[in-house]
Amino acid sequence: MIKENTLLINTKGSLVGELNGLTVMTIGDYTFGKPAKITVNTYTGKGGIVNIEREVEMSGSTHSKGVYILSGYLGELFAQDIPLCLTASICFEQLYNGVDGDSASSTELYGLLSSLSEIPIKQSIAVTGSVNQKGQIQPIGGVNEKIEGFFQICKMRGLDGSHGVMIPVQNINNLQLSDEVVDAVKNKQFHIYAVSTIDEGIEVLTGVPAGKRDKDGNFPAGTINRLVYEKLKKYVATGVGLDTLDDSFFIKQITKTKNGYEDEIPEYLEDYEKSMNNVIIIIRVFTYIFTAKGEYIYDRFKLRINGAKNESWF
Repeated sequence: MIKENTLLINTKGSLVGELNGLTVMTIGDYTFGKPAKITVNTYTGKGGIVNIEREVEMSGSTHSKGVYILSGYLGELFAQDIPLCLTASICFEQLYNGVDGDSASSTELYGLLSSLSEIPIKQSIAVTGSVNQKGQIQPIGGVNEKIEGFFQICKMRGLDGSHGVMIPVQNINNLQLSDEVVDAVKNKQFHIYAVSTIDEGIEVLTGVPAGKRDKDGNFPAGTINRLVYEKLKKYVATGVGLDTLDDSFFIKQITKTKNGYEDEIPEYLEDYEKSMNNVIIIIRVFTYIFTAKGEYIYDRFKLRINGAKNESWF
């Protein structure tokens, strides 16, 4: 079915929010690996991460647990100073007999990061691996069958040196591959990538640095994590979830300093007034002024809300 493109599996090019996961199927005494297309869509909303298989009762408890873990990862990494206001739908396409196990949780997370950052993922690399809330990749079962299954599809379509499989580093000791696969790896026609973290994996899949926070808590420009963070901030700017925020959230955002000296007002604050009915925000913010002696002065700003009993001064 894959050969006739009845099952849609891409093995070349790059796509946003799409990648190949790896599954193991058992028919009688025969066990084999089969790739499955996983797609992820992200958009504004309060729905969180929607596991489509779970919604239609086609997801086992272990798989559902794996999907819930993704929210914990996103929350810790990106939602320390902004709310996590998004809806994301995850689906195993053309899978009709249910899904269980958490070995695709890292694959689903890569799809989420790709969709949010709008950075495409290489379709020539299939992925397997469990992930925890801290972004650490965990070992899985059936690693040999999964590799062999994807290899056969790539071989059928013609190996060109770009194809490969990403596995947890812990599964290296479990590899017992056929001579055909071993020879292809030796000749650099097929690759096996062993990773230990989500950051390592997303860099292999996209060719773009993941990015780590600097001493000021900012991700480097142009990195995956920076692009994801900026997208999540835009979701806040749409007004979705603003009714759940108090004004202290916006005050903290206004007073965050850039490079330790200059006040930074995020773009989405410009939409704050538009997003709130009967609210007038009067802000007087003066940039920190440093004298030659290192002294500084700054003015305070005032937030006034129509109808409020008290005015807040900071």
